[in-house]
Amino acid sequence: MKSQLLRVTAIEPLSPLVSRFRFEHPEGAALPLFSGGAHIVVEMPDGEILRRNAYSLISDPLDGSCYEIAVRREDTGRGGSRFMHTKVAVGDLLRLSVPLNLFSLDLRAKKHVLIAGGIGITPFIAQLRQIARLQVPFELHYAARSRDEAAGLKLLPDVPQIHVHISDEGNRMDLGAILGAQPLGTHVYTCGPEGLIDAVAETGRRLGWPKAVLHSEVFMSPPPGAPFEVTLEKTGRTISVAPHQSLLEALEASDVEIEWSCRGGACGRCETGVSACDGHIEHHDHWLSDDEKASQTKIMPCVSRFQGAKLALDL
Repeated sequence: MKSQLLRVTAIEPLSPLVSRFRFEHPEGAALPLFSGGAHIVVEMPDGEILRRNAYSLISDPLDGSCYEIAVRREDTGRGGSRFMHTKVAVGDLLRLSVPLNLFSLDLRAKKHVLIAGGIGITPFIAQLRQIARLQVPFELHYAARSRDEAAGLKLLPDVPQIHVHISDEGNRMDLGAILGAQPLGTHVYTCGPEGLIDAVAETGRRLGWPKAVLHSEVFMSPPPGAPFEVTLEKTGRTISVAPHQSLLEALEASDVEIEWSCRGGACGRCETGVSACDGHIEHHDHWLSDDEKASQTKIMPCVSRFQGAKLALDL
């Protein structure tokens, strides 16, 4: 994927755990424009591991002067967000991919309903700017446990179509009420924890919503796990995957070329065939079907792991 070195020009805390990072071209050149819902991948040289994490763009899609992202610090994660919060400073140069959109607005919709949970508010920040230009009806529902955790409050415009649901204040989101009163032609977009995405899908199914108008995005960080080895069928090479390293990262560290886009189990770009599997593939993606996962003939190296005696890939 194409990338470019950009300079960190601002870092702003939005909440105790979330900070906004602003990137600009070192020579002031204009950056490629994007559409609401797009993300970029940030490269982070973290010791011996080169991490690549995807983050939704929260800046104005039609402002080529900068890219902005909001990063939530996860100290129990693999280290990417901790790297951004503890090792990145204003003036640093980081390599960012060009924007890619797997969560764009469906422009055929008569109305857009946006449902966000926690840090899942990020893709909607740029979408709101796009919706304002399109001048189409919308409403946004933003759920968080507390106002301290609701980093998105500093990023949202003060308009009546935005509804904030704070659990600690007893104002929980009622999905039945939200989805049950929408006009024909409405499309729904959900980003946040898996539980929220599943609840919206189930509520929509119960109310008779067509699947085609229910959109969702979840970027998963590769989960840690027990170390394992993979064999590359075409060359016979054996590659070791460390506990806090994804299979994709291990392949890249061994100079094995493999395509990728989201690095979060959503886009399907890195789908790889499995030629032998004596054990169990731990599927963590949102791309493969249940039947494909059960067959253990495919794997998404960006997020999935393995336990067992042998795993051989069609590489």
